[in-house]
This record gives sequence, C-alpha cells and structure tokens, in this order.
Amino acid sequence: MKEYGTESIRNVALASHSGSGKTILAEAMLFTTGAITRMGAVAEGNTVSDFEEEEIRRNLSLSTSILPVEFKDHKINILDTPGYTDFIGEVISALSVADSAVLLVDSVAGIEVGTELVWDYCDQFNLPRYVMISKMDRENANFKAVLNSLSRLSSDATFIPVQLPWGEKQDFKGVIDLFSMTAREGDGVSRSDIPDEYADQAEEARTALVEAAAEGDDSLLEKYLEGEQLSSEEIVHGFQSVVKKGRFIPVFVSSASDATGVVPFMEALIELVPSPLEADPKKAEGAKGEELLENKDSGPLAAYVWKTTADPFVGKLTYMRIFSGVLSSDTRVWNHSRNEEERLGSLYVMRGKEQISVKTLHAGDIGTVAKLGETATGDTLGDKGYPIKVVRPDYPNALFSVAVNPKTQADSTKISPTLTRLCEEDPTLSWNQEASTNQTILQGMGDQHIDVAIRKAESKFQVSLETEVPRVPYRETITKEGHAQYRHKKQTGGAGQFGEVHLRVEPLEEGDFEFVNEVFGGAISQGFMPAIEKGVKGVMKQGVVAGYPVEKVKVAVTDGKEHPVDSKAVAFEVAGREAFKLAVNDAAPVLLEPIMNVRVTVPESNMGDVLGDLNTRRARVQGMDTGHGRSVVTALVPLAEIQRYTTDLRSITGGRGVFDMQLDHYEVVPHHVAEEIIAAKAKDGKEESDD
Repeated sequence: MKEYGTESIRNVALASHSGSGKTILAEAMLFTTGAITRMGAVAEGNTVSDFEEEEIRRNLSLSTSILPVEFKDHKINILDTPGYTDFIGEVISALSVADSAVLLVDSVAGIEVGTELVWDYCDQFNLPRYVMISKMDRENANFKAVLNSLSRLSSDATFIPVQLPWGEKQDFKGVIDLFSMTAREGDGVSRSDIPDEYADQAEEARTALVEAAAEGDDSLLEKYLEGEQLSSEEIVHGFQSVVKKGRFIPVFVSSASDATGVVPFMEALIELVPSPLEADPKKAEGAKGEELLENKDSGPLAAYVWKTTADPFVGKLTYMRIFSGVLSSDTRVWNHSRNEEERLGSLYVMRGKEQISVKTLHAGDIGTVAKLGETATGDTLGDKGYPIKVVRPDYPNALFSVAVNPKTQADSTKISPTLTRLCEEDPTLSWNQEASTNQTILQGMGDQHIDVAIRKAESKFQVSLETEVPRVPYRETITKEGHAQYRHKKQTGGAGQFGEVHLRVEPLEEGDFEFVNEVFGGAISQGFMPAIEKGVKGVMKQGVVAGYPVEKVKVAVTDGKEHPVDSKAVAFEVAGREAFKLAVNDAAPVLLEPIMNVRVTVPESNMGDVLGDLNTRRARVQGMDTGHGRSVVTALVPLAEIQRYTTDLRSITGGRGVFDMQLDHYEVVPHHVAEEIIAAKAKDGKEESDD
C-alpha cells in the first residue's frame, strides 16, 4: 500500500442498526477498487470485515473492523461498526477516531432503534454525517417513504438527496447523480443521460441541492440569488460547508450486494467528507491544560489508542489514530497515560485481519502495532518531552451483570488475568470481586455482550467459565443503640482462655465504622483492644442477620474483665466477636439494598407499558419528559428488581427502548422482602452445611 498524506485520507465510520448493510457496503467498496477479487457475503461468513470466529458463527458484526479503500489517489479508512446495541462501546470508539459517519437505513425497515442511538452519539462527537438508503433492490423497497421518515432523526437538519434511485425493487439499475446530472448504471463507472421519466424529478432535486450549496458561502448565495449558474466545483464546495455544519445531510442510495451505486458514493466521500486537515481539532490535555490538536505532520506526536485486541498469532494488537505528528516504525515513544516508554516494531495498516506493513503513518491516519507491553485502550503515545493526552470518550455504564465461575481448577488460576485482558479490549466490559457475596462479577451492556466475552475467554485465552445470576450485594446495619456482653472461658489441660467484653453499638451517620475504648479503671488492658476490634471486624465482614457485610456502626467497649494468667488476645477476639453479634441483634438490625438511578428512553407509544412495568419493580418515578417522539422516565429502582431489565425492556418496546443506570444509594429493605431474603439465605446455608 502506498503512503498517503493527511490531505488524501478520509476517515469514515459506517454505523446504524444491525442488518442494514454496513458490512456488505464495505465489501463492495473493496471489490470495486480491486482490493479483493470476489465479494463475500455475511450469510456465508466470508467477508473481509467479519473475520472473528464468533462473527462468522452468528452472522453478525461484533467489533469494529478497519478497511482502507484506495480510490482515485485517496485512502478512505472505512470503520465498519457493529449494529447490535450490546456492542455500542465499539461504535463509540470508532466514532471517536472518525471524521465523519455514514448512517445506513434499510429501504424497507426504515429508521430503527440502532440508527437513532448512533445519531445521538454522532451529535456528541459533532461529526458531519451522511445517510445511505441501502438495499434498494429489496422487495417492498420504498425510497420516498424512507426519505420522508428521516426527519425523525433530527428536527434541526434537512435531508437532501444527492442521488435518486434509478428504478426500485427488482428494477433497481443504478443511481441518478445530481452533482453531474447523469444516470449511472450498475456500479456507476459508466454515465449516460438521465431517462426522460426521471428528468422532472431530477431537476427538482437538483434545485434543492444547489440551494443548499448556496447557503454554504456568502459569495455563492449572492451569485445564486442574482440568477447565475453555479459550477459543479462551486456546488460541491458550498455543499461540503453546510454538511460539515450539520445543517444539511446528504442522502445516497445503493444496492451493495451487487455493488450498484458504489462508485458515485466513493466519489462523493472524497469530495464531501472532510479530510483530517479540515476536521475539527481534537481535544487533549497538555502540560498547560486543554489543548486542541490539529491533524498536521508538523505538530507534536499524539497517537491515541482506541482499540486493542488479542491476536492468536502476533499477540496483542494496538490500534491507533494519529491526531498529530508522524509515527514511524522501529522507534521509541512515550506512553503519557502510564509514564512508560514503549518500543514500536513494524507498523501495519489493517484490512480486516490482513496486516499490511507500512513505514510511516501521517497525521490523520489509522494503523496498528503489535506486542506493546504496557499500552492499553485509551492511552496516548507521543514524545516524552511533550506530554499530552487525548481526551478519552465517555462510555455508558454497564447494564447487565453475571457471576462467573471457573469450570476447572486450571481455569481458576487464569480467571483474573483473562477477565482483565477482556476488559482492556472493551471499555464497556468491567469485572470486580464482590466481597459481600464472594462472587466474581462480569459486567457488560447485555446478555449477548457477556456471552461473546465468555466465548472469547475460551477461544482466545483457553479459559472456560460458567455464569449465573449474581446475588444482590445487600448490606446490614442497625437502627438504634444496642448493648451486650460476652464471657469467653475455656479450660484445657494446660493454660486456659479467658476474656469478658461489654459492648455498646450505635448507628453511625458519617463513615462505615468507628471503634472506641471507653473502659475506665483498667478492667481490660489496652493491649487487648486490637484483638477485640479484630473480632468485631471479622463479624462485620460475615454479617449477623443474613450473612451480608455490616456498615455504619459505631462500637464502644464499655467494660469487661481479664484474668492475670488465662487472658490472651485470642480470648478477647472471640469475646469481642460474640458480644458484637449480640449487640447488633439488640439494636434493631435491618437489611440495606442498592438503589439504582435509572433513566429509560422509549418511544411515546410505549410509555404506558414501561411505567406499568416499573411499578411492578418497586420503582419510584422521579420525573418524565417527552420530545421528538420519545419519552424519558427517571426512576429510583432496587437493583434486585432490575438485574435483567436489558432483556425485559427490549421485549416491551420491540428493541426501541434504551436505558442507563448507576448506583444512587443504599436504603432499608421493606420488611416483607427482607424476611424472604433472610429465609433464602438460611436455606442456602443449610444446604451448604448438608453438602
């Protein structure tokens, strides 16, 4: 592959709902430009983009692939993103390094939830965007209906066709190119006059396109209003300006399965999509605060790591976007995120799984390097003398959790590093060891997301894991002051054990635990206090009421007794432990449960069903808002009632509902619910002891 300068690069993310044709469009672009000799098919599992074992098995894109397309002395870096909402983290990562986005909309299905979700993320990244109405050869394809529905995506932008379909359904022959005012059959290489039956429609659409272009430049607007004709170059220049500002959205058409309309589309990408030189500068954190990085070779080196993968042949692959400067192979760089030096070997440009060696990556380009030691997703590589870190995008909170267990003893030794590696690859995955339930918890965006991660652990890291629904991490506390005393006395053949402890416990407003010594007169030596505290803390970890950690408790040792010979630390540890249990039971103990702050976004038509469902989950609705055909409900919901809400909400809303949640606080479990929890815990404990 030849070397491309910044001005000749286009970084374009293909994003939309699953099944709208992103992968096959990228495949058609590669085929049309000669990068591949035959087109693959998603159903056959032989596309360049979907090369992972799980993607082939599911016929579904699960991660973002890079597909550089060389066309007319330009390199178009296509980022083919997953459409299934569980893998939104991959989409966010791709959008963070793209300079524009093409949203594909199925000619039959129209606007779908995944497309709406991606549109919102494009807003966050302020990306110029384009719409491709795909699969125009499908039975029931309807260009006009889909075009009219696009306004649902945005009330602020106007959707302007730059192409019209030449035929529809099985009669779809090609596109009417409104820039050149020619008909372009098949892949679009050849041009001909526009058929008479499309002439009036094309003239009307061309007028709308020219009017939009005129708004992009004052001189063009003046020329247009004076009745002068705008040249093709002027139309492209003006239209590019209004597209970049988000005021107008170009609309294309295609049937990528037979490459129809692909060449005019690629031509438009070169003309309309901003090069990295023309793209908005990237926000970064420098030595003197916020800094804006312009995509120039002359700037300080800033290579942002937006993706890492485990490759079975070369080890870890690190994907980078060069936001400033030039990166060369066989050099040393400084990881500003970790204050570590990294030595780079060969640089590659990826085409699916194919690694194409290159010597240099210019500002604005995307490439990979293998076997970096410390670098992970979200890091910035650069010059040691110029500290700078590209601002990492925000990723949504995890929505779905499972408890994971190793299948074998051999798996148990590798579970921690394997989960860490999985989470390094995917910012929307996380794991932790939940102390209160003694479970290893893996968190992600949905059941499919977690299932793919579990399968990847086995296929890439040879670690087999089983999953189960996590136990809710309840807590225990007290609601009033409590008192107790306990004497530990043990006499064996030799020296005995003796310790007596009197305790007072009371609720603690600030902090989780406080231990004080209120013994006067030397009834218990100061040297035994650490042992008493150790006994108390041991019980706090194990729980008193239902086996969950105790928190927000103040413990005071008020009195006690010791023996000059038999008193030992272990005796006071036992006495402190047992006295604390009794004191907690005397202090009206309660269970606390985690309460989540949940924000649900659904179509207005589903609002009633969603509210009714939330009411069955002990939810307390905090607010409701409606706009642009969607309703937003904010509610406080116990975690116990919402652990599988991802799946339930999709069922209620036909996949159009989305939500996010985060821990808000802990509060007392209602008495009738607490009784069930305590009984279930006692039953589990009995079964374990019987085993």
